[in-house]
Amino acid sequence: MDDVNSNVKLLERFLKDAILRGWSEWAIKSCKYSLLMFFEQIGKSCLNVDMDDLRNYLIYLQGRPGKLGKKKPAHATIKKHIDNLASFYQYLEFEELVVKSPIPKFRVRYVLPLISNKSGDIPRQIISVRQMSELISSTADSQEKALICLMAKTGIRVGELMAIDLENIDWGNQSIKLKPTGKRTNLTVFFDNECANCLKRWLNTRKTLAKGNVPYLFVIPSNGRRINHTFIIRIVERNAARIGLHDDKSADLGKRFTPHCCRHWFTTHMRKGGMPREYIKELRGDTRGETIDIYDHIDMEELKMSYMECVPQLGI
Repeated sequence: MDDVNSNVKLLERFLKDAILRGWSEWAIKSCKYSLLMFFEQIGKSCLNVDMDDLRNYLIYLQGRPGKLGKKKPAHATIKKHIDNLASFYQYLEFEELVVKSPIPKFRVRYVLPLISNKSGDIPRQIISVRQMSELISSTADSQEKALICLMAKTGIRVGELMAIDLENIDWGNQSIKLKPTGKRTNLTVFFDNECANCLKRWLNTRKTLAKGNVPYLFVIPSNGRRINHTFIIRIVERNAARIGLHDDKSADLGKRFTPHCCRHWFTTHMRKGGMPREYIKELRGDTRGETIDIYDHIDMEELKMSYMECVPQLGI
């Protein structure tokens, strides 16, 4: 293999492409970490990968130790590594370095059943509007309150939350422009007056915690840096545990409340509020399933109006 198409060189070109497409810093770091690990495991050119290589990589991922003291990685973590791999091979396909990405076919056969078999039979906890109100109202810290409220009111993913900068917020339109990632389509989400009030209260406190002229919305209090996955997980689980919504010792997903539960809560209660399914998918940033979906334009003013009508009010 010539040096220009070595794994490392291809990775460098892919990351430059991601920067040009406006990916968040976190998404780029996540992809780089996954791909370096993948290259180390396959021990060959990524342009010559076959199904056996992918199967062996999945076996490796399943045997790796997980974070936060877990003996095995969460299935969502495995999915994230495969999603990052999919983004890389989409780039290689675009550059015509491979005829077709092998990841979609592999993912359908091995990864989706893995997620379904392990977590599909045990539903994640979906709390009521009253319980979400109690969770946010009882959270004393202004940043933690704003963080949980924003996730609940928008349904954004943890990585998307981490990447938000102050300049991404349009206060006049009550919207946030999210940074692109490998799988989000629509980048605009909205927030209501309750969420706006939480955010503004946090910004008054943020001035004393942010170190220098840093751009990010949420910061780690101890060092003023951008928040990370672990920080968000601890905030959500600690506050949920305090009011009996989370049991960190239970393997039952129905007894655990994680950041991803906020996304489920948003989806469930927006649907109960009467929002059309295609509008919910747009706000969630779900990948459009068909090519024609790209041209199925949703008017943003109509989307915002529907959001404001359907988003649950928490009385906070």
